[in-house]
Amino acid sequence: MKAIKTNIPDVLIIEPEIYGDSRGYFFESYNEDVFVKLAGPVKFVQDNQSKSSYGVLRGLHYQKPPYTQGKLVRCISGEVLDVAVDIRWGSPTYMQHVALKLNDKNRYQLWVPRGFAHGFAVLSETAVFSYKCDQYYAPKYEAGILFNDPALNIDWLIPENKLVLSEKDSKQPLFNDIMHFQFQEMPVLL
Repeated sequence: MKAIKTNIPDVLIIEPEIYGDSRGYFFESYNEDVFVKLAGPVKFVQDNQSKSSYGVLRGLHYQKPPYTQGKLVRCISGEVLDVAVDIRWGSPTYMQHVALKLNDKNRYQLWVPRGFAHGFAVLSETAVFSYKCDQYYAPKYEAGILFNDPALNIDWLIPENKLVLSEKDSKQPLFNDIMHFQFQEMPVLL
């Protein structure tokens, strides 16, 4: 397993070492000792999985303090465009985003630390997506940003008329209207 830097240094692409032969393949999808060396100390407490069809866009989501979440995400089957937006006020990469195709061929994972909004759009017929979270889901603290906010300029790689959104995601606030986190004051709940 190795880390690949993105345009936002705190967001990492985790690339597994894949061993394949005529029988198929094997790779280690998570190893705590290796991950801590790559991303720092993290204690994962909840795993989630979703299955979605082409055009489904889930996001952009985050949780407010004191229940902020870091997520290690991957696409187990199919392909998604995964997006992490820096909402940390004072960060050198504030309002910037990382967009990366995750799929069952590259088997990349994306580390989305606390202080980022996260979302993905399904590019394949279907996709199974996995989230490893370092904080429990707290419905009273969930929040989001409108997926097509022009201030963020995210290209979801799907025509907007083909996107499938939940009612909640279609009514999220604009970036300028959300709660932003202080860059230096991100709480760490281990």
